[in-house]
Amino acid sequence: MNCKNCGKSLSEIDKFCSECGAQVVNQRLTLKYLFTEFYQVFFSIDSNRPLLTFIDLFKKPEVVIGGYINGTRKKYINAFGYFTIAVTISSLFYFIAFRFYPDLFDGTFDFSQNNDAQKEFGKKLQSSVFDYQNLLFFAAIPLLAFLSWIVFYRNKYNYAEHLIINLYTYSQGSIVAIILYILTIWNKQLFNFIAIGVLFVQILIYAYVLKRLYQLTFLQLIKKTLLFIVILIPLYLIVIVITLFILYLLGDLNGFIDAEKGNEAIGYIASSAINCTS
Repeated sequence: MNCKNCGKSLSEIDKFCSECGAQVVNQRLTLKYLFTEFYQVFFSIDSNRPLLTFIDLFKKPEVVIGGYINGTRKKYINAFGYFTIAVTISSLFYFIAFRFYPDLFDGTFDFSQNNDAQKEFGKKLQSSVFDYQNLLFFAAIPLLAFLSWIVFYRNKYNYAEHLIINLYTYSQGSIVAIILYILTIWNKQLFNFIAIGVLFVQILIYAYVLKRLYQLTFLQLIKKTLLFIVILIPLYLIVIVITLFILYLLGDLNGFIDAEKGNEAIGYIASSAINCTS
């Protein structure tokens, strides 16, 4: 008998392949077997790792993230798996939100929308951001890792390790944001308040994780946070300019620019871009 995955010769009593580790499966698929597989995947102790990871990233992020960096990688789900879960949950939520609650996010732009052209632009920009949200997620991690690496330069972790820190932390912040959205989706006014304030929640999560990882005092945390913001602002503005340039090339800005005048239009475009990218 040979392994069906790698071809290595096996004995009749082998349960797993000694070469590739695959389980030896000889029986045909049955409903009972499928149910057993389903139960093992979704209800076994091992499958609770995502939930355990989510909880312990609040309770002891230095154990989850620091442990992974130092080689402890069985107890919690790995950084890339956790990031995939966060992206999947986020994509599913936004699909449902835009499919069944198309006007849900409109209120986040009410304070800056003065006419129909501005409202139309806000919706177009918002739609573009959410259409490419997965790409934005992946692009954000290297940028955030670079920022945190600069802020903590010559300290405990290198750039690759900061990628892991940001994969976990960004995913945690994203999942928390979606949970807050789900809890408030029934009330548009409350939802809009959460949508505007969720960025501050994510900043707090980042601050908490880095404080625990680096054992920072409160004063050190304030200094590092301010330094992070000082570095983030120019890079953030660059991202906004690039986003607007791409939208301009795609023709999404032409109608709005024609309907507005001078600095008022430019100011509104910038403020709308900030709202959407937040």
